[in-house]
Amino acid sequence: MDLFEYMSRERKKTESPLAMRMRPKTLEEMVGQRHIIGKERLLYRAIRADQISSLIFYGPPGTGKTTLAKVIANTTSADFVQMNATTSGKKDMQEAVTKARESLGMYGKKTILFIDEIHRFNKAQQDYLLPFVEDGTVILIGATTENPYFEVNQALLSRSKIFKLEPLSKEDILSLIHVAVYDEVRGMGAYGAMITEEAADFIAGMAGGDARNALNAVELGILTTEPGEDGKIRIDLDVAQECIQRKAVRYDKGGDNHYDVISAFIKSMRGTDPDAAVFYLARMLDAGEDIKFIARRIMICAAEDVGNADPMALTVAVSASQAVERIGMPEARIILAQAAAYVACAPKSNSSVVAIDKAMSLVREKETGQVPPYLRDAHYGGAAGLGHGIGYKYAHDYPEHFVKQQYMPDQVAGEKFYEPSDNGYEKEIRERLDRLYHREGEV
Repeated sequence: MDLFEYMSRERKKTESPLAMRMRPKTLEEMVGQRHIIGKERLLYRAIRADQISSLIFYGPPGTGKTTLAKVIANTTSADFVQMNATTSGKKDMQEAVTKARESLGMYGKKTILFIDEIHRFNKAQQDYLLPFVEDGTVILIGATTENPYFEVNQALLSRSKIFKLEPLSKEDILSLIHVAVYDEVRGMGAYGAMITEEAADFIAGMAGGDARNALNAVELGILTTEPGEDGKIRIDLDVAQECIQRKAVRYDKGGDNHYDVISAFIKSMRGTDPDAAVFYLARMLDAGEDIKFIARRIMICAAEDVGNADPMALTVAVSASQAVERIGMPEARIILAQAAAYVACAPKSNSSVVAIDKAMSLVREKETGQVPPYLRDAHYGGAAGLGHGIGYKYAHDYPEHFVKQQYMPDQVAGEKFYEPSDNGYEKEIRERLDRLYHREGEV
């Protein structure tokens, strides 16, 4: 190391962002993620034994994916090569593989290749790594904020162990905040600052499980707050509120969380919980989700989960869809809330979706026969000569506009698809059908 490199490293110790200086170097310094790096866990034991295999770390920003990779590098005897998929390409991987092969052949030393944002590599780039991961030339550690089952090649996934990192708890964030403020080596203790418990609690709660958000707020507060008469920098609630003005939203319209939140939204409507439905609607709207997408999901839920138990649900949902396109945000939030609340509170039935799925399954798997001749189109010359329409009973000519006749082909006659539930309006439908056919449940 020359003098300039030494001076550069020394400057980084004091001038680099707080979140960088606070980054743990050992497993013991890691905060959170006990479910994967607790002392009794497989990953902890593998790191300690220097016996790790290829890994994929998956989780939201600020949960420690890169940090954990670097802790592994510090703990094991392997060489560590880091690259980011947004700025690196195949040439960089080729150079890393060449050095790894030389290190393994000449010194018997393994190489950990850490690729941040691995989902940014295309299929060909990911495929390039396969043989080197498989023969042990490199131990791959990939980090991604996206669900790897959607974004990473199956071949790589099958050769890697996948660990999901969770957002840090409020207690974890609080412990980091206190280290950041008072520790003179890793934190900003040299500034002589103090933070009130109220301010620390606020920052920890608003950080959204992201350690980097909390540490950035602490750093901003200390660097921009004038010392008081006693020479102390005081981080109180007012300062904290200025440093974190808006909670970090855990929502990516193209990512895994997008599917989790919309899934929870639909299941809340299905489960007749209007409060939860409106809550998840608010999360999506606050994150900038496409209002047309939300409206489409409400329409689907109205048909799939409410159905004929309340036929008005679909009407409300369709009207809401049309209205939000004409009106737009912010007023569209009111229309979507009305529709979501209506669908959530409506009586539920999935009889329609069960019926169509059952019918489609039968159509695909069984010989269904021909349309009975008396039901075929008879509105053209010569149709009667073919027997079309002959013997058809016109329902409106009979009492209650109903007459028994076989409508399905002989091969599937008697099959039952639509079974009305006892909920809402479907109960009336069931009772009417039972009365018309004079048999319980026969339709």
